[in-house]
Amino acid sequence: MRDSMTSVPQPPESQALVGKTYHVLVFGCQMNLHDAERVSGLLSSRGCIEVSTPDEADIVVFMTCCVREKANTRLYGQLSAMVSAPTPPCGRRIVCVGGCIAQTEGDAIRAHAPNVDVVFGTAALASLPDLIISALGQDAKRKHGPLAIDVDPTHRGFSTDLPSKRAERFHAWVPIMTGCNNFCTYCIVPYARGREVSREFDQVVGECQRLVADGVREICLLGQNVNSYGRDRYGEPRFAELLRAVGATGIERIRFTSSHPKDLSDETIAAMAETPAVMPALHLAVQSGSTRILKAMNRHYSDDDYRALVARIRAAMPDIALSTDLIVGFPGETEEDFAQTLALVEDVAFDSAFTFIYSPRPGTPAARMHDDTPHEVIQERFERLAELVARLSHDSNQQALNTRVECLVEGSSERNPHVAVGHSRKNRTVLFDVPQGRTIDELVGKLAQVEVAEARTWYLRGSLVGDVS
Repeated sequence: MRDSMTSVPQPPESQALVGKTYHVLVFGCQMNLHDAERVSGLLSSRGCIEVSTPDEADIVVFMTCCVREKANTRLYGQLSAMVSAPTPPCGRRIVCVGGCIAQTEGDAIRAHAPNVDVVFGTAALASLPDLIISALGQDAKRKHGPLAIDVDPTHRGFSTDLPSKRAERFHAWVPIMTGCNNFCTYCIVPYARGREVSREFDQVVGECQRLVADGVREICLLGQNVNSYGRDRYGEPRFAELLRAVGATGIERIRFTSSHPKDLSDETIAAMAETPAVMPALHLAVQSGSTRILKAMNRHYSDDDYRALVARIRAAMPDIALSTDLIVGFPGETEEDFAQTLALVEDVAFDSAFTFIYSPRPGTPAARMHDDTPHEVIQERFERLAELVARLSHDSNQQALNTRVECLVEGSSERNPHVAVGHSRKNRTVLFDVPQGRTIDELVGKLAQVEVAEARTWYLRGSLVGDVS
C-alpha cells in the first residue's frame, strides 16, 4: 500500500510513544476512513510505526460505527479476541476505541470490555496520543473500565488540522462539514457527530489545491449531508459553488457523499453537470418508496418528490449512475408499503443499492416505535428486494459490455495479485489482467482504458487498451 504523510513538529512528551507499533481497524463510513488516516498521522508523527496486523501492534485502535447493531456485535467480538492475542513486542498492548460507538456508548464499553484502555469520541481525535500516554503511565491491572477516556462532544475544530497519513497517494478524503441536522428517526448520527458545522470555503478549496499539487487525482468530499454545506456558516448552502471551485483546482475526479434528497438543489445538479471533474455517479439514499414510511422516518420528501428529483437529475445528466440505500422492516411497514418500495426501485432502475434490515438504535425515536411484524416476513421482503437490486445492477452493467471505460487503478484483486482493480467514472468495479512485463505497482494510481468483455452483477472485466496515463 502506498501512503502520503503530512506531519507536525513532535512535542517532547511524545517520547513515550517513539518506536511503539500500531494498527488501526476501521468500521463503517467514509468519514471513519478519513478519521483513521488522521489517527495514523497522529501516531506516526509521535514516532509510532504502523504494522499490518493487530497481533504485531503495541497499540490497536478501533474506529467504530454505530449506525447498525451488527457493527456493535462485531466490535465487542473483536475486543474479546484481543484478550487472547499474542503479547506485543513492548509487553503490553494498549487497546483504543474511537468513533461513533465510543461517543454514544462509552459507558457500555466500560462495562462490557474491561480490556479497553482508551475511549475517545468523535470530537477527541487530537487527544488520542495523550490518552495513550496517560494509559501507559497507569496500572494496567485495573478491575473495570478504560484507563483514559474523552467523549466530550464539544466541537474542537476539524480533523483536517491534524497530521494525516493517507492510504493512497492518488486519492484523498476531504471533509467539508461534520454533523447532521436532519434527525431521521432511525439514525444515531446526529447524536454521535453532533449538529452541522461547515468548514470555511477557502480552507476546503485550499486543501484541494495542495492535494492536486501533491499528485492526488481523485478527491471525495465528505459530510453527513454535503448538500447543506455552508448553511450554518453563510446562511445558505454553497455546495454547488464549492463543486465548481474544487473542479477549477485541476483535480481530475471529484466524488462526494452523503447526499440527502431534500437538500439536493437544481443549482447543485447544474454544477454537477457542468463540472467535468465531477464523476457521473450519485449516491442518493431514498430508504423507502412509501410516503407514509418516509414521513415516519422524518425524511421530509415523498415518493413523488424523489421521483421528480431523479427526473431532473437525469434530464441534466442522462448517463448518470444512481445508487441508493434501502431499509426493509422499518416499524409499521406493511406489505403495501414494501410493494411501493419495490415499485420505486424498479421504476428508477438504480444502478446499485445497499439494502438493510432495520436495526433499532437506542436513543433514537424509531427505537421506541412498536412493531410486531414477524422476522420471517421481514427477511422474506429483504430477499425479494435484494433479488430485484441484483437484477437491476446486472442489467445496468450490460450497458458497458463491449465498450471502453476509464478506470482509476487502485490495486490488485484479493483473489489474484495479477489482476488489477479500480473504479470507472460511474463507480463500477473494473478488473483487468496486468499485462505481461508490467507490475501492479506501475499501474496503481494511473488511469487505464479497459475494453469490457465481461459484465457481471457486481463488476466489469476486460483488457487494458494502450498504456496507462
